[in-house]
Amino acid sequence: MTTSFKTLPRRRFLALTGTAALAAPFLNTRARAASNEVIVRNPGGVYEETMRRAVYDPFTEATGIEVISVPATFAKLMAMYKSGNLELDVIDTSDGSLLKLEREGALEKIDYDSWTFTDPSEVREDLVRGYMVGNFMFATVLGYSTEAFGADNHPASWADFWNADAFPGARMLADIASGQPNLEFALLAAGVAKEDLYPLDLDKAFAKLTEIKPHIRKFWDSGALSAQMMADQEVVMGSIWNGRLQTAQKDGAPLAIEWNENMLQVQAYGIFKDTPNAENAQKLVDFACGAKPGEVFATALNYGPANTKAYDLIDPALLAEMPGSPELAAKGFLQDVTYWEDNREEISRRWADWVIE
Repeated sequence: MTTSFKTLPRRRFLALTGTAALAAPFLNTRARAASNEVIVRNPGGVYEETMRRAVYDPFTEATGIEVISVPATFAKLMAMYKSGNLELDVIDTSDGSLLKLEREGALEKIDYDSWTFTDPSEVREDLVRGYMVGNFMFATVLGYSTEAFGADNHPASWADFWNADAFPGARMLADIASGQPNLEFALLAAGVAKEDLYPLDLDKAFAKLTEIKPHIRKFWDSGALSAQMMADQEVVMGSIWNGRLQTAQKDGAPLAIEWNENMLQVQAYGIFKDTPNAENAQKLVDFACGAKPGEVFATALNYGPANTKAYDLIDPALLAEMPGSPELAAKGFLQDVTYWEDNREEISRRWADWVIE
């Protein structure tokens, strides 16, 4: 029988999650011997339940290796590495967080040559990276109210979003506290082509943001806030993560997505360097990147799998609203996470000054 984090002994659970770091100190990595298990970090909740059905339990059935999943913040992951007390093997998180860990020397290379469950050539080429491999894609999209705009007269680009005369009403955009402000969308509105976005022209982006600032009701700092503002019709359009808007749609909110110029973002797998369960970790990542696991979790969560063959297994009706699917990916662009990590400090300073002007 597989084990979830809910069934771990209390002492080990606290050590893994960091819920009571003082009461339950981490076990030293050197004392943690290789075993017939693999411990993976994921966000928990519905995501964990879905991944258990799509990946963890089938992997255990195929290999006999038990999968234990635990939540852990980025701060906790970094603390594990710096202390030398690695209580996780596989890290399932954003590619930006993994890039930070990679630059600290905390990650093992993905051993694509050892893969037997998945053909690496099936994974989207730009998501096959040295120290991480894409798991799935989500998108930041232009969401709008169907009460304010009709099917034939709604904002269909970020230039339309900036056109408050033709498309009146309160708007929202992302705050830097959400991860990144929407500088890419400002540049698209200014006429920059998708393929020419990076490196971002910060002067042009902030100048364009200044134009729309009087019409911004709020810069949102969480997915929950963005969805609530749209569901309550506090704003008639805004940038929003596709999953947040689609959940609000299912709950009856009169909202729709414009997929043109959507920005794809990536959840990926990494493996802690020097973990004693490195072999099992490599096997789990290999298995998880397969087409069938991708089809199962994509159908359940409406995330676009990194495995391109998975799309052949998915209901075409779902593909019409799935980020990363061939049609919708062609309408958007992939966020350059390396650019953001290289320039985050400068952008943070500029944002802090600009937002209070």
